[in-house]
Amino acid sequence: MSKKNTFHLVSLGCAKNTVDSDSMAQLLLRDGYRSMDDPSKASVLIVNTCGFIGPAKEESYRVLGELAESKLDGQVLIAAGCLTQRYGVEVAKKVPGIDGILGTRRWMDIVQVVKEVRKSKHPEPIYHLPETATVGTDEYDALRVSVAGASAYIKVADGCRRPCAFCAIPLIKGTAVSRPVEAIIHEAKTLRDKGVRELVLIAQDTTDYGHDLGMKDGLAILLEQLTDAVPDIDWIRVMYSYPGYVTDRLIDVMATRKQVLPYLDMPLQHAHPKTLYRMKRPSNMDWVHKTLGKMRATVKDLSMRTTFIVGYPGETDEEFQTLYDFVKEIRFDRVGTFQFSFEPGTTSAPLGDPVPASVKQERFERLMELQQNISLQVNQSYVGKTLDVLVEGFDNGISIGRSYRDAPEIDGMVFVEGKAKVGDIVPVRITGAMTYDLTGALVEPTLIKL
Repeated sequence: MSKKNTFHLVSLGCAKNTVDSDSMAQLLLRDGYRSMDDPSKASVLIVNTCGFIGPAKEESYRVLGELAESKLDGQVLIAAGCLTQRYGVEVAKKVPGIDGILGTRRWMDIVQVVKEVRKSKHPEPIYHLPETATVGTDEYDALRVSVAGASAYIKVADGCRRPCAFCAIPLIKGTAVSRPVEAIIHEAKTLRDKGVRELVLIAQDTTDYGHDLGMKDGLAILLEQLTDAVPDIDWIRVMYSYPGYVTDRLIDVMATRKQVLPYLDMPLQHAHPKTLYRMKRPSNMDWVHKTLGKMRATVKDLSMRTTFIVGYPGETDEEFQTLYDFVKEIRFDRVGTFQFSFEPGTTSAPLGDPVPASVKQERFERLMELQQNISLQVNQSYVGKTLDVLVEGFDNGISIGRSYRDAPEIDGMVFVEGKAKVGDIVPVRITGAMTYDLTGALVEPTLIKL
């Protein structure tokens, strides 16, 4: 196969972007292309960019710039994804050397765009940014998954219809579009047949799944049908739930369907009603308290992750203190914290970015220090208990894996004495705790003789 039928694809941003990248790669491979790890050995360079917040945009520009500067004769560079969907021409102007622009709403046109770019004799980039209201549903039978070892992400929907003032996702992706239950079940069966042990369901808002299909309690229905269809998938994890839409039926599914992990990822963003109101987020904190209490009472051994923004426009010392006290009270297993990033075009843009950077940093550090102490104490409560661990690697006599409490890439790890088979789920007795990670020993007879 000639070098001209090769590509190098860089995926930036979240797991949802990774799924899009892997779907594009599937279409290129099907068309006769070969993937190359070394960009200098590929004829087509593709960067699937992220345009969510400032630091992500900066990284996208940096990676594009580096590939543009090192581009060899005969190579073409295509900028795809969220950044190009939103900023299009501006991206090409900022990074000379880009040959093609493909937005995230038409990721499935990657083969067509590659062909057009390679045929073009013009110095100007080829733009493929058709006026489409939502992400396309003509997926050309590409699996909307990304596999990493024994775990795999499945994208169940794209886009978002929530009005969050700080978020550019609806501007980038359009409103929510759910994928058919049958397609998701087909992908789950395909992944099971490949030996996948954990499915991670992702979308901008998984709890909105099925709304556009006329479904009520769509996520709960999807989980019921998934667990019936693939009873031999060990773990099913749900990410990115939305406050106010964790229903009693969903809680019941999590409590009664063994495959559905007792793991809730619900980005709350703040805890003061006035801040949440300015964010255009659900501001009924009574609901939050009641629902978290109900979940902890109903779902055995529930592990909870959330995300907060500090330094949102207008956040007073009092409002931050309310958030701080809330985190102290609820004692989440995991907390991600971000400093507010001003995004032009969002409904929060007229509020500006008035909180000084030094104040944002100080609040960020205070909240993270508090949560680190909580995380350590929560982890310490597992010492002496036995947890099932999905083994992902082995190094220097230590097996490395994750428990049900640990989502891929964002949560902690379990470091286990002895060698267990990669891809197996094994019982581990927890012997030690750190801020984010646990240590343990394999419970006999799972040891593999070295």
